[in-house]
Amino acid sequence: MAERSTAAVDVADNSGDEPLTAKADAATTDGTAQAEDAESAGSKDARSGQDRPAAVPASPDLHSGHKLAGRYRLEECVTRLDGFSSWRAVDEKLRRAVGVHLLTADHPRARSVLAAARSSALLGDPRFVQVLDAVEEGDLVYVVHEWLPDATELTALLAAGPLEAHDAYQLVSQISQAMAAAHREGLAHLRLTPGAVLRSSTGQYRIRGLAVNAALRGITADQPLRTDTEAIGALLYAALTRRWPYESDAYGLSGLPKDLGLIPPDQVRAGVHRGLSELAMRALANDGATASRQEQPCTTPDELAKAVAAMPRILPPEPAFTAPPEYQRTTYQQGTYGRPSARPASVTQPVIIPPPPLQSRTGKALKWAVSALLIAALGLGSWQLAETVLNRKDSGEPTPTQTTDGGGDDNKAAEPSKPITVVGAQDYDPLGDGSEKPGSTKNVYDGDTSSFWTTDGYYSADFGRLKEGVGVVLDLGKVQQVGNVDVSFLGGNTSVELRTTEDSSLPQLPGGFTKAASGSGTKVSLKPDKPVQARYLLVWLTELPLGDDGNYRGKISDIKVTS
Repeated sequence: MAERSTAAVDVADNSGDEPLTAKADAATTDGTAQAEDAESAGSKDARSGQDRPAAVPASPDLHSGHKLAGRYRLEECVTRLDGFSSWRAVDEKLRRAVGVHLLTADHPRARSVLAAARSSALLGDPRFVQVLDAVEEGDLVYVVHEWLPDATELTALLAAGPLEAHDAYQLVSQISQAMAAAHREGLAHLRLTPGAVLRSSTGQYRIRGLAVNAALRGITADQPLRTDTEAIGALLYAALTRRWPYESDAYGLSGLPKDLGLIPPDQVRAGVHRGLSELAMRALANDGATASRQEQPCTTPDELAKAVAAMPRILPPEPAFTAPPEYQRTTYQQGTYGRPSARPASVTQPVIIPPPPLQSRTGKALKWAVSALLIAALGLGSWQLAETVLNRKDSGEPTPTQTTDGGGDDNKAAEPSKPITVVGAQDYDPLGDGSEKPGSTKNVYDGDTSSFWTTDGYYSADFGRLKEGVGVVLDLGKVQQVGNVDVSFLGGNTSVELRTTEDSSLPQLPGGFTKAASGSGTKVSLKPDKPVQARYLLVWLTELPLGDDGNYRGKISDIKVTS
């Protein structure tokens, strides 16, 4: 039940269908599925051109435990409607959870679902929930997709209240950029609802059901660009106000008052960011500019993404500071610790004053005894020293003297470090697609701090959780002693590791290198605990700073190696 309650992992939830478990547990977010269809039947689907057939074949009659292709074991059916069903399943080959859409091969939309799933899989954009497989097997057609247990859908986020301005800004920025990339490849969503948007634990927003959800329901649109843009505007409107920007209630949100029309979000709720309010109206306005600033409407996701980029960046709120409690002085600091309680003034206690130290008869005798012992010890030491010197003179032995020249190896000063020439550099991305801006790697050792090598853009500091790191390999030409590597970064604090190898060939994976040092900052000195011998040095970036464009990038402007 705990896994099912995070319905953000299941694309079926976005299908707008009644989960079979909804009656048993109405509190789970799986239960939002029916609300999406019922509440939006007369508004959103009508504008998208949905045309439901009068009759469709029944959904496949399968049960928990059934295996598809000998590897996908069905666990729980979360949706069964409109001739298809959606399941939570387990990929026994890779030992991971997946989601599966099932329908019969003779379903009128089976071919369009397969085509949509395969097109979505070819996109390969990490901002979308990935389609893993699309298969026609006998009398069944099924689509396998990612299952994200750490993600939360926007419906659940809005149930707790409107989003902060920074979160809403990130939402519209990331969703508009992702949909613009999808439309450039000829793919539309057409059912972009709060249930279709997920937020991961790292704050990255992801979209599920690209092309597939519309194909499952036979939804089409004459203007797919405009349809998806208006849907993004509706999501932003809901994030700012926790209201659906139409008269009908939908997705657990109340609609706008009837006969009032579409009013800006900052008139619905106090404290709404003015720029985001106008942006939502520009995406929702179908017939001209908004009344506030006479800005032209955004009719495509690309136009909306450019409008977001032109806005001043909205920073996250400062963490609340709680004042510490007032300092309480202890009884010791107040001077009352160990103080005797007050006594009546009439009672006088005699005060006994101890004599000064060593002023008694015993003390005086002790002082004289100690003084005599010290005088005797000094005399005996002087006599022994004089006797030793006289004996050495008589025997002809030289008197030992202190020398100042360093005669032994232990006294030699450490040799100063010398710069090591880098003969070449190359990008190193074995855990990704194998290439990371190879054309600019020479900038890291050309001595020009204004030039730099940069990574690709990612949607979180940990590379969008796609890989562990990326870096640059320096070739020293031969095995040499390396004492220090200074790395200068641009754009903010960057976490980095220094890894080395003495091998004459470059290791295929980061584990083939030996970790020598690590650090974080804009100017990092990577100094091993002791000098190491190496030919290849891997400057391995493990955490990236946030760039001005909203993406996380690493930028190395200069690397210096010394012995």
